[in-house]
Amino acid sequence: MKPIIELRGVNKYYGDYHALRDIEADIGEGEFFSLLGPSGCGKTTLLRTIAGFEDVSSGTVHIGGKLMEGVPANKRPTNMVFQSYAIFPHLSVAQNVGFGLRRRSDLNAPAKQALIEDALDMVGLDGYGGRAAHALSGGQRQRVALARALILKPKVLLLDEPLSALDKKLRDQMQSELRRLQRHVGITFILVTHDQEEALIMSDRIAVMFEGRIAQLATPQQLYRRPQSRQVADFIGVMNFLPARVTGVQGDAVALEVAGLGAVQIAAEQAPGGAATGQASVGFRPETLTILFDGEAPKGRVADGVIDEVTYYGDMTYYAVRLEGVEQPLTISMRNVFGRKVLAQGEATRVAWDPGALVLFG
Repeated sequence: MKPIIELRGVNKYYGDYHALRDIEADIGEGEFFSLLGPSGCGKTTLLRTIAGFEDVSSGTVHIGGKLMEGVPANKRPTNMVFQSYAIFPHLSVAQNVGFGLRRRSDLNAPAKQALIEDALDMVGLDGYGGRAAHALSGGQRQRVALARALILKPKVLLLDEPLSALDKKLRDQMQSELRRLQRHVGITFILVTHDQEEALIMSDRIAVMFEGRIAQLATPQQLYRRPQSRQVADFIGVMNFLPARVTGVQGDAVALEVAGLGAVQIAAEQAPGGAATGQASVGFRPETLTILFDGEAPKGRVADGVIDEVTYYGDMTYYAVRLEGVEQPLTISMRNVFGRKVLAQGEATRVAWDPGALVLFG
């Protein structure tokens, strides 16, 4: 994938505060790329650095093969949708969308109007041009902001938590709409978000950031299934952890003793950070464990446990299960099947697990 953005050794200081630390990343043409992390990790600072609203303290930013040093934001081939949308309430929808075309002397009024109508149609607001911007819903204002940014045909669209102000149902809808729109226009989208689910659903690749650094840059599947550190694993979705001890490493095999599970052997690829003899921990996702109901034959290995807590979600039930000899209960997610009972707190149970689902952390 040919990169449209190249970040090399990017550092940003605010006085003594080191906001970005040696950022290295390539972002591809036509890619939906997300910057994910907790508040204060540097993701918005990095987005603003790409946009040109912040200068780098050291390192380089290239967009489309061109060095951006000294290039102001309005001269870069990027456009930005802000968290607040920045809609002008005294203008109509069409006036808001066409705001960036005012200085385009190469376009006459009918040509500008055609571009406005095309942009509104692209975001599902055909026929809304004459409406007052202040009368729009949150989702409609977000679409107006997208249309205003896309009408200028940037090479890169930058999105600073654009869905955070929406309610859950509308946010879920807009996630699908944004992904569809990105595929339709075919340009690079860079999304800043602290919502792990949002990043997993929408992105081709995700850069997970902590304290100004990129901790891991990978596809959603790689981040979820093979996180490179316990910090990343703990941040992305739900991960169970158990104490473990590495008893031997031979070729592509790693021998472990895992609390509550006993002796097990895993493949070296299940230790993305490497493996060395000594104390460690293993992680595994809630859906990789299975509660065995009456009469069910186990697939894989089995451990005995007791139901500690039950959380019912309708289609899913989450069980907190305490294994023998393990203080911290494990979270297990089970899809509810019609006719099958939901277990109660205090019931004894058996848990099936697969060594292939374990991830080793040093």
